[in-house]
Amino acid sequence: MGVPPFGRSRGRGRTGAGGAPPAPADVPLPRHQRGTALHPGAWWLWALSLGTAATRTTNPLLLALLVAVSAYVVTVRRTHAPWSRSYGAFVKLALAVLLIRLLFTTVLGSPIPGTHTLVTLPEVPLPDWAQGIRLGGRVTAEGLTFALYDAMKLATLLICVGAANALANPARLLKSLPGALYEMGVAVVVALTFAPNLIADVQRLRAARRLRGRPDTGVRGLLQVGLPVLEGALERSVALAAAMDARGYGRTAQVPAPVRRTTAVLTLGGLLGVCAGTYGLLTAAGGTYGVPVLLVGVAAALGGLWLGGRRSVRTRYRPDRWDARAWLVTASGAAVAALLFLAADRDPAALHPGVVPLVAPTLPLWPAAAVLVGLLPAFVTPAPHPVPAREPS
Repeated sequence: MGVPPFGRSRGRGRTGAGGAPPAPADVPLPRHQRGTALHPGAWWLWALSLGTAATRTTNPLLLALLVAVSAYVVTVRRTHAPWSRSYGAFVKLALAVLLIRLLFTTVLGSPIPGTHTLVTLPEVPLPDWAQGIRLGGRVTAEGLTFALYDAMKLATLLICVGAANALANPARLLKSLPGALYEMGVAVVVALTFAPNLIADVQRLRAARRLRGRPDTGVRGLLQVGLPVLEGALERSVALAAAMDARGYGRTAQVPAPVRRTTAVLTLGGLLGVCAGTYGLLTAAGGTYGVPVLLVGVAAALGGLWLGGRRSVRTRYRPDRWDARAWLVTASGAAVAALLFLAADRDPAALHPGVVPLVAPTLPLWPAAAVLVGLLPAFVTPAPHPVPAREPS
């Protein structure tokens, strides 16, 4: 009995869990389009750069612009694969973060002083050992505004990660990792694809229940969907384990002991150098040694990864190429992050609007133009291929 390929569904040509038809994402790319797909690492670097830019500002207009840029690129460039539908789930998670943060600020209060009282809740007296904690009391507009700005920063970061999940093929990303990171990459890819696969299963099961005239909403509908989703997850886990074992996962080549020690020293020393160099860049006292230590650390870490790759005995079939479009996509995200870092240093008041006194935020022009550079992938990357129509049986 053959083992299904890693990252593909075993149910091609059958109905999915709960009797739903399989998703059209299992249709392979045509031969002439396989070489035109963008490297998945470029999508992740672009999205993480946008998320890094979001950490440098609390201006809600700039954060909303970052969300709009990522949403537009996802809309025009994501494929029809099941994992590409996870963007909506990350948006809902971001909205939940906003609501939870506002709810906590309302119930527990805020350290931000304010004069515009919106509502006064009954205050619960607490014992002496709980000093500094307040339940109820005044809810001010300044406190809620500060909580909203701070929560929007985290929500934007989550949405950018969701954009990477929706645009980058996790199986191709795993194939592109260096040999030294392959085993760790498998664990990361399996973890990252858990949420998209779970969402795809729930959507298929809800569609099947609607076709049968059964309720698919409410607590009862969710409970009846849960068992088939769990069964599908267990079946996928068994298939994944069999596929990994058939492909020799975890087997390494014989490497001399001095090479192993050199690899460990270079990798560990390089990571420590990267940490020390980054700390030097972020502090005023380390401005002289930050860049040299960071460059030496990166070089040592890359050398350790190259030596560690000699232990891997796997091969790559039709590897993804890092072409000019991947450089453009990565550079566009890095430019957004670098320009917002510069804007936060040059004009911090524009990127961090004050809440005491409470004033309306304004959109700074050149940081907004810098965010729009992130739209470049929508114009330089290939459009997703259409799903071929199924022939009637």
